[in-house]
Amino acid sequence: MLRQLEYLSALAREGHFARAAATCHVSQPALSAALRRLESDLGVQIVRRGRRFGGFTPEGERVVVWAHRMLADRDAMRQDLDRMAGGLTGVLRIGAIPTALTVAPLLTAPFCERHPDTRVTLESLSSRAIVQRLAEFDLDVGMTYIDGEPLGAVRTVPLYEERYLLLTPAGSPLAERDSAGWAEVADEPLCLLPPVMQNRRILDRNFAEAGVTVVPRIEADAVSVLYGHVATHRWSTVVAHGWLHMFGVPDGMRVVPMEPPARSHQIGLVLADRDPVSLLARALLDVAGDVDLRAVLDALRRRHLRPNP
Repeated sequence: MLRQLEYLSALAREGHFARAAATCHVSQPALSAALRRLESDLGVQIVRRGRRFGGFTPEGERVVVWAHRMLADRDAMRQDLDRMAGGLTGVLRIGAIPTALTVAPLLTAPFCERHPDTRVTLESLSSRAIVQRLAEFDLDVGMTYIDGEPLGAVRTVPLYEERYLLLTPAGSPLAERDSAGWAEVADEPLCLLPPVMQNRRILDRNFAEAGVTVVPRIEADAVSVLYGHVATHRWSTVVAHGWLHMFGVPDGMRVVPMEPPARSHQIGLVLADRDPVSLLARALLDVAGDVDLRAVLDALRRRHLRPNP
């Protein structure tokens, strides 16, 4: 039955019979036949069939949840046995919001050093998608804001408090300032993430508390794209200090601390609220406990601020 549940999980993930069959390395008729056998064994219709995949029946939706859970338990058993045999194996699946992806190597690098027989996959996801994928057993760990918008039934492990900096051309009026106010930054030609991302919603609230509404000239859904635009020296942006770990400060640009907002926000690890915690997730938590991300990123921030008066 586990093979049939794998096929069902693949169909739920892909939403397409042919793509699901391809990911399982079987023919589409073989996948369809296996799912019909599963329906016969359980005595319920699982898949709505037509000329194309039509989704799942209510019973099928419930079976999909159980399939994810049973496959996750199987993987956890394998990890436990591998650990007993002398080493942790498997794939650690991490979903991270874009603003935290830049910091992820500070955890994944030592994780891979400690557990050389493991692999890591990283996906850029919204905070809402992370919570959903954790509930569906499709992720082991998430990296997101843990004290902002509701996360639901998850466990959280704080990593660091996000600090904000104005990244602006060296010749701009604010470049030589000791700090920049949110209201005056709103008048700059800005590149920002779009409002669908929680980082942007946080920045919008900070601007609103200063009595202004920001209208960026450029919106992009990737931190790298923002950096690509500001590197032309035509625009500025507000960066989280964790971004400095990957991108630093481009030539001809300066970073200026933003005035502290009324409310700060923390980036942390999130796990589904269930036991047992997967061994891979637990191993990452052990690494996070040994790496003081707060100190590392604060030191990086101070180093990049030194060229400023």
